[in-house]
Amino acid sequence: MKTYIKIILFFTLTIINVSCENRLDIDPDQSLTTDDAFDTPEKVANILIGAYAQAGQAASYGGQLYTIAELLANDQELKWNGTFSDPGEFNTKVINTNNTFVANLWLNGYDISNQANIVLDNLDVFENLDSKNSVEGQAKFLRAVTYFDLLRFFSKHNNNRINDGELGVPIIRTPVIQYEDITYPSRNTIGEVYDFIINDLEDAIVLLPETNGVFASVNVAKSLLARIHLQIGNYEEARDLSNEVIQSGQFALTEALDDAYNNDDNSTEDIFAWQVTDSDGANSMNTFWATDRFGGRPGNPDISIENAFFGIFDDFNDLRAGYFYVDSETGSGIASYKWIFGNSNIPFIRLPEMHLIRAESNFVLGTMVGANPTSDINTVRTRSNALALTDVTYVDIILERLRELSFEGHKLHDFKRLEVSVGPLPFDDNRLVLPIPQRERNVNPNLEQNDGY
Repeated sequence: MKTYIKIILFFTLTIINVSCENRLDIDPDQSLTTDDAFDTPEKVANILIGAYAQAGQAASYGGQLYTIAELLANDQELKWNGTFSDPGEFNTKVINTNNTFVANLWLNGYDISNQANIVLDNLDVFENLDSKNSVEGQAKFLRAVTYFDLLRFFSKHNNNRINDGELGVPIIRTPVIQYEDITYPSRNTIGEVYDFIINDLEDAIVLLPETNGVFASVNVAKSLLARIHLQIGNYEEARDLSNEVIQSGQFALTEALDDAYNNDDNSTEDIFAWQVTDSDGANSMNTFWATDRFGGRPGNPDISIENAFFGIFDDFNDLRAGYFYVDSETGSGIASYKWIFGNSNIPFIRLPEMHLIRAESNFVLGTMVGANPTSDINTVRTRSNALALTDVTYVDIILERLRELSFEGHKLHDFKRLEVSVGPLPFDDNRLVLPIPQRERNVNPNLEQNDGY
């Protein structure tokens, strides 16, 4: 599916250049081969750390994945001020098959998956069962999250699994280490990929520890699986999993809204965040969403917030409605305070999302598992000083998602699953699905292009 010329080099660099705390001791005159790369638990664990670091790169969870989703879903709530043509294409919904953001999203996704496959292929070096289970569970989490987002961007929606038989993305289960390992697969169906993702996460839930520092734990896997089941309309599973995470008691909403963002360490409500340090990870959300005074690009910011966005707020006291700034000295556009520090972690799953998933699922099912929908919505609202509601409708719940999760990469996927148009484009328009990168199809003729490209 691609040349993988970079894979061999990348793999070598990943092993050597992981953080100092996890660096491997490699003989300086010895080339890295499959004989010595995977022969100890420490080496395999370091490959896993490399997979986390790769996932945190700008091309994926370091921010571009969020930016692509927000610009594709934009209907006059945002303005693209930047000079880069590639992200501007997401805003206009006219995307070239040679778009570098698209190509890098695909390539980085399969790099992450390949490293996870390497880990999973070398678990026999572990003698300690707990360590082995943890490493296996983390690798399956990383593989699952990667395939989930590749699928959501490069394939049609799958509401109620109606498009199970349509083209998904290729599933690669075996590692590519040497040139002879390269294969040229066709695209699996959407249903096959969802089954693959769900199986990985169900395994991870059994394997992962209850707590695991900044790495994936059982509640991280449950939270992601809740998000996935919500995406495809499995409300009962989404409700039960989100409820288990909330009831675990391991997380709590931050007392102040400001404490939920721009953190060097995980906040109390971060179920999982992509870690950004001076040496690992990236925060391209700061690059594109902050003004130049806070480290953003000269678009000041490249992505500004337009007045139309603020129509979703129903209470002037809601602190989220004022979580924005204008740099009057430089004449900036309206920017969000969520992304003002370039070295801060990027929240991926926060506790408020679990309350919103439980509220929506309970509402749709007519149940009150864990709490009634109004209570969950008010839990989210009151933290931001918004007026508590006496009752909620389905529209209230969705509007609360838009307020709480704005600019965090959810809007496009929510609109697709709820079958909401993006301006004049229907939710299932071909222009809201990314093209398979042309350079991938040049190498692998078995990759069928998406409709409309």
